Amino acid sequence: MYFTIETMQEILPLLQTILKERDEVSFEVLNPDVAQGYAGTPIHIGKTTYLYRGYKAWTDLAELLYARMLTPKETTYPLVKLSFKKLSKTHSFHHDAKECEKYGTASHFWQIYKMEEPAFLYYYTQALENVTVAQRTDILNLGVNRADEFDIIRKHLDTQTYHNLSLTGIDHSHSAIAYAKEHFKGENVHFYVEDINKIDSLGLGKFDLLISIGTLQSPSIPFKPFFMHLVQHYLKEESAIILGFPNARWIDGELIYGAKAPNYAMNEMSLLLSDIIFCKKYLQQKRYRVTITGKQYLFLTATKILTQISK
Repeated sequence: MYFTIETMQEILPLLQTILKERDEVSFEVLNPDVAQGYAGTPIHIGKTTYLYRGYKAWTDLAELLYARMLTPKETTYPLVKLSFKKLSKTHSFHHDAKECEKYGTASHFWQIYKMEEPAFLYYYTQALENVTVAQRTDILNLGVNRADEFDIIRKHLDTQTYHNLSLTGIDHSHSAIAYAKEHFKGENVHFYVEDINKIDSLGLGKFDLLISIGTLQSPSIPFKPFFMHLVQHYLKEESAIILGFPNARWIDGELIYGAKAPNYAMNEMSLLLSDIIFCKKYLQQKRYRVTITGKQYLFLTATKILTQISK
């Protein structure tokens, strides 16, 4: 099977139908390396016309079809063979048995390294720069797990600046916190095993940077009142916030774009956007400057607007 001038409107449903019946589909298309243009640009080679598409378009299509694109193979000039292999939707931490420690060292979730996803690392690092992390003194991470976010901070800063920070991480997973303690031996890092809903029992004091990635939206947490409580009772006057909102699902080794809402077969982002807009408006009322960036994870970054006192 090969495509020349077929439109994406024809190709998408055809591949979708095939992958309902088979685990893999292969087809030949114009090799993107022999031409350039926007998707759909007509390319004339010899007596044949092709519609140009870059590899980005094909990987996007594979993702939409819940498949991974295998390594392309050159065939007869100017074609290249692409293969899409269907992902196993059940191979995901979202479907882990309830009786296991869902986010612990023996869990499916433990196999995920968010910082190896370029779009996650890029926007998280950008958020750290936006909040001038080097000028912070006390950092709180809710849902810290194995402390990947702290590790990026440690590598982002020079040694002296890092050791001047006080970092506190909270997570309900005993095994994850045990792992984090082994990898962060410094006296400036503190970890607690606790249900985040019971944070008041820890007597922590206040912080000038709050980080929470994909945790505050957990079903067990009353998101809006809990978030307001954090801002009112756990943040210093000149504070900053980094919140990561998942706009993706982890399936069979792939990070698939699009939030999944209960009772919807399709990706549906109403709840996600509702939470983000709530936080944005609330923080603006508290005189924070708020930006929203990201892709598979949306990052809300907030920094306090300081009041200038005229003499």
